[in-house]
Amino acid sequence: MRIEFHGAAGGEVTGSCHLLEVAGKRVLLDCGMVQGSRDAEARNAEPFGFDPASIDALVLSHAHIDHIGRVPLLVKRGFKGPIWTQAATCGLFPIMLLDAASLAERDAERENRERKPGEPEVRPLYAAADVAAAQKRLRRLAYETATEILPGVSVRLHDAGHILGSAMVELRADGRTLLFSGDVGMRGTPILRDPTPPPQADLILMESTYGDRNHKDRAATVAELGQILAAARADGGNVVIPAFAVGRSQELLYWFAEHYADWNLAQWTIFLDSPMAAKVMAIYDGHEELFDAEAVQVWKSGIKPFELPNLRVAESVDDSKAINRVHGGAIIIAGSGMANGGRVRHHLANGLAYARNHVIFVGYQAAGTLGRLLVNGVPRVRLFGEEIPVRARIHTVGGLSAHADQRGLLDWYGSSPNHPPVVLAHGENPAREALAAALRQRFGTQVTLSQPGVQLEV
Repeated sequence: MRIEFHGAAGGEVTGSCHLLEVAGKRVLLDCGMVQGSRDAEARNAEPFGFDPASIDALVLSHAHIDHIGRVPLLVKRGFKGPIWTQAATCGLFPIMLLDAASLAERDAERENRERKPGEPEVRPLYAAADVAAAQKRLRRLAYETATEILPGVSVRLHDAGHILGSAMVELRADGRTLLFSGDVGMRGTPILRDPTPPPQADLILMESTYGDRNHKDRAATVAELGQILAAARADGGNVVIPAFAVGRSQELLYWFAEHYADWNLAQWTIFLDSPMAAKVMAIYDGHEELFDAEAVQVWKSGIKPFELPNLRVAESVDDSKAINRVHGGAIIIAGSGMANGGRVRHHLANGLAYARNHVIFVGYQAAGTLGRLLVNGVPRVRLFGEEIPVRARIHTVGGLSAHADQRGLLDWYGSSPNHPPVVLAHGENPAREALAAALRQRFGTQVTLSQPGVQLEV
């Protein structure tokens, strides 16, 4: 068994993509999109580091774009094999990718309008037809059920507790076992079950997003969110929350339902300005068998998170534009989570200049994104051709992260039965190096940092 790293390696978080050669077959783990700066995202159109037609099967860990975003391009460029993933991920797959295709088409149209005569036309990475072609290749997998996906190659998925349908991939072949962690979730995340302890393996390919830090206690984090909303109410402005359509948007609504009375949320109008997030809610409702016990009870009684009395879902562009005519008392949850695209950019352009407004970041912000710039405290940003001063109060609420922190990753790895060697991916270098040092010190683990194009024997 040989693994080669083609994304989320060498100190990058996004673009997850790893190639396995085993039992005479070639299996790809994830095929994600690079996210961040314009230059970083331009790499998505580059050729793959392998021939797509040579790949026998693709296994997806979960439905975030940095793990599935280049799948339609893989199919477009020659991949003809099956795509194996958890059942809920099959439902989320077209929602996420059709949105990505639409964004790519709009970006291409805008760039073509700005191009000078004679400059080559910009083409979108892929279109809706390419998403449909990829969707036909999906094959559903259940958790904790071993399935032979190719002759001599078996896969079993374990709940990663990151988003609905997220999975750790246990792959067995030729007497070897590789465990690909995917993205490991935080224990106690609402709605989702806690991450499954790792099974025995010969090697763990492990994420390291927050390998150099620990999140604030979740109870303290939720209390902080309530305090920010109280301060924003006193200031008389709006609250803008850039949030991923899968996972974070639903978690926020869960906390709003739990604290509807004590946070005086009836005083607000809550806008979910994400047609994609609305569709995702329907997938959640269709997979209550994946909920933790507490969420099952919440869905049966009280105020349901997706049916808050003052929740308004902005479906159309006109609905979204209308929100910007509300100058106080609005909580606006909108994508994208890193503010590098989507409707949230319009709300930020409309509100950043005013000190009465608040912006809350509730997830990871990749280098080069607008979200990272705002978190880092830039005084001005450029949006839609205009320089906008940043006077709104910027908050980072890290304890809501869907990724395990260093403590969580160490506890997860520590529950493995044999403490196997680890390859760290999906993390910036300071995070990977800190986690590697902690693994070596605490468990004596043999740790390798993945590098693009490097091969490693399992």
